[in-house]
Amino acid sequence: MSHQSNLIAENIDQYLHEHENKDLLRFITCGSVDDGKSTLIGRLLHDSKMIFDDHLAAITRDSKKSGTTGEAVDLALLVDGLQSEREQGITIDVAYRFFSTDKRKFIIADTPGHEQYTRNMATGASNASLAIILIDARYGVQTQTRRHSFIADLLGIKHLVIAVNKMDLVGFDEARFNEIVADYRRFAEQLSATDIRFVPISALEGDNVVNRSDRSPWYMLDGKPGPALLELLETVEVSRDRNVVDLRFPVQYVNRPNLDFRGYAGTLEAGVLRPGLGVKVLPSGKTSRIERVVTFDGDLDAAWPGQAVTITLEDELDISRGDWIVAEDTDIALSNRFDADIVWMHDQPLAPGRQVDIRLAGHSVSGQIGAIHHQVDVNTLERHGTDQLELNAIARCRVELTAEVALDPYEQSPGTGSFIVIDRLTNVTVGAGMIRAIVDVDAKPSGEVDWAAFEADLNALVRKHFPHWEAKDVRDLLTR
Repeated sequence: MSHQSNLIAENIDQYLHEHENKDLLRFITCGSVDDGKSTLIGRLLHDSKMIFDDHLAAITRDSKKSGTTGEAVDLALLVDGLQSEREQGITIDVAYRFFSTDKRKFIIADTPGHEQYTRNMATGASNASLAIILIDARYGVQTQTRRHSFIADLLGIKHLVIAVNKMDLVGFDEARFNEIVADYRRFAEQLSATDIRFVPISALEGDNVVNRSDRSPWYMLDGKPGPALLELLETVEVSRDRNVVDLRFPVQYVNRPNLDFRGYAGTLEAGVLRPGLGVKVLPSGKTSRIERVVTFDGDLDAAWPGQAVTITLEDELDISRGDWIVAEDTDIALSNRFDADIVWMHDQPLAPGRQVDIRLAGHSVSGQIGAIHHQVDVNTLERHGTDQLELNAIARCRVELTAEVALDPYEQSPGTGSFIVIDRLTNVTVGAGMIRAIVDVDAKPSGEVDWAAFEADLNALVRKHFPHWEAKDVRDLLTR
């Protein structure tokens, strides 16, 4: 449902034009179990008058049977629609909702708080530009708070809104709010997020969600009353997060409806596409120029990141699904090895050497997880060695492919720097990853021993612990 506007009755064409051209913000709600994520979304939709009357009547009826708020309407039922979710009063799967205001359109992803469903949270965060991380004012920063903050940071989300919820249960105590803010800021020093904001709310009663609350007069920002959560969502600047410099257009489909048209369809992941722009096709290296940028509504003068378009070229080139179209002067690494952060999503643990399929920017190639460099403890962000990855674990791994492909670091282009891991036997998605470093094609595979590096490490170890020994003495001992 869209927002209510007088233009709907006065000039529907103008309303539709303005609505179509609004900025879109994708965000997620996350945090620990029972912090009020689903209730917050329900409150946002309810107080913004974004719920149809029949839908509101349905959840009012269901609240008497499945609700957890007594006689009041349980707004969490707006997004917790699965029977198992209502029976347990928790979120299990990711639920998406769309709404809009006069200033912006929104797509919300409500993600689960249980550790068991961390993989679902990572899925919801993969397309988000902002994360609302809820904290129960009674309990403060919890394990899942840190876990979800780290995953959001890992996926490149630069904007975090820390919503300290259930402030009504602590009497809107300013000291308690400041304590939680200070605790989270200490943890956030290890994150790379550049924009972190804090707001005290009560999702159940609506304080500081859509409208500012009189119960928190101490909530100030730059000497003025602090903004409500919806105001933050409407004003946060996310357009600058997009990469409009490095052109990345992975081909998803070759559109050939007749003999007179050959187009290449896909979603522009980075950069700007314009007719006349010189481009190069990877991995072939062939060059041409863009002739047209085609959409269902007509040709465009320019396409921007996130738009799904079809392009035609001035020359007839051999291009297929999985090929990349980039700027003509771009130099992109072609390699069959890279280091990546992998979120493991399967009950069967990941062990080095496992044969998998990697799907990367529309291209599928076989390979293996050659080595696990280290696993990250998401509670403390400390790194430690491990022989295998359990369900929901996150680790830096070496991925080795059977063919050289174009690769991007995730920080430069998330759309072409991310991938999924597919089990070869079952065709099930077992992991998701973000490329962090591209390994030189001439580097030794993880199964080979770099004896020069081994000897250097051995010499350093001997000098530290056995200063009177020689490295050759240790080698002689090891080879006996």
